[in-house]
Amino acid sequence: MTNIPSTRAERVGWYTYDWANSAFSATVIAVFIGPYLTDIAHSAADADGFIHPVGIAVKAASYFPYLISLSVFLQVFFLPVLGAIADYSHLKKQFLAGFAYLGAFSTMGLYFLEGSNYVLGGILFVLANLSFGASIVFYNAYLSEISPPEKRDAVSSIGWGMGYLGGGILLALNLFLFSKAADFGISKGHAVRISLSSAGLWWAIFTLVPLVTLKSRQAVKHLKEGQFLLSVGFKQLFHTIKSAKKYPQTMLFLGAYLLYNDGVQTAMSMAATFGQEELHLGLDVLTTVILMVQFVAFFGALFFNYIAKITSGKTSIILTLVIWIATLVYAHSFLHTEGQFYILGAAIALVLGGSQALSRSVFSLMIPKGSESEYFSLYEISERGTSWFGPLLFGLAIQFTGSYRIAIVSLVVFFVLGLGLLSRVNVAKAQAEAGN
Repeated sequence: MTNIPSTRAERVGWYTYDWANSAFSATVIAVFIGPYLTDIAHSAADADGFIHPVGIAVKAASYFPYLISLSVFLQVFFLPVLGAIADYSHLKKQFLAGFAYLGAFSTMGLYFLEGSNYVLGGILFVLANLSFGASIVFYNAYLSEISPPEKRDAVSSIGWGMGYLGGGILLALNLFLFSKAADFGISKGHAVRISLSSAGLWWAIFTLVPLVTLKSRQAVKHLKEGQFLLSVGFKQLFHTIKSAKKYPQTMLFLGAYLLYNDGVQTAMSMAATFGQEELHLGLDVLTTVILMVQFVAFFGALFFNYIAKITSGKTSIILTLVIWIATLVYAHSFLHTEGQFYILGAAIALVLGGSQALSRSVFSLMIPKGSESEYFSLYEISERGTSWFGPLLFGLAIQFTGSYRIAIVSLVVFFVLGLGLLSRVNVAKAQAEAGN
């Protein structure tokens, strides 16, 4: 275990984990689990449309966004500690493997979700989403090890692009299965359950590639005599919070990211449910749109990497946020037909990969050496469908107004506030503060 330079094989292995886990993002979160679990909840609801998990009255339509919120609320406590522990050990790859397979097997278990058993679906989804977020912490922490600063935008963008491509291929196969369910002698519901479990299987199989190619390097930080990983993890978390004032620009960027990415992830995870409940689109249409998003986002990630080269990472992110705001206003006021839903999907796809890939690479430049896992755990709290303020606001908007249009446009506040903070970030100064 030496800190030797990365190889092309290691970078390809790193890209492959995005290919592996994006099946969960594309097939489970973005398409099938929201509408399907909402239908399960509706079937178990009382005459007033409420279900009662752990004795609490919850509107069936709000159940799924509340589950996303819960899974991230749990991450707020676990991920920073896991990140700090990883920085004190050479076990990043082992942590990545453990959470990847816990998430993959939980996702496979969704095959048994049917009838009115919304509780089983909720438990498996929360466990899978929590594990997904935890594995990404250790995956992202490898970015600074496998690429120098001048190549960070490109490597991050290729990783995101590979993720959209892999997720899109599996989603295409699941779309074919869903559309031909009758020909295979199975019901639409059974096709959905097969699709959900296939994401876990895909995740498990392709995770083998990074586990073979990624190297375990010596930790920059080391335990002192009498210290233990778990206790050090908690102490390091509190130390990170206490010492954050040393890196004001890094914290300012993280605050901006936590806001605007909350909007990004909520919009993506709720898009299929919005199309089903507000526009009454069939699951075949929703799946086709999300499939289109996956492949267009692959090119979008590479396109905005090019924009970043001729401007800057920060400028490119700002441009994507302006387009995001415009798409939400469009969804609230002008979106009424299936064709318009495709237009919305194309606009989102163009900026989706760029906003996420460049945010990750810009943030990696602002992290103090030796604290990559620790800081990326804070970053991951808001990553890919794991934000909890956005889904909570979305769910509350539905609960109290009954309008999906009000719920979707309410997300504009996250983009506006995030854009305001991002405009104040000085990236060069942040790098200097972090010693990079």
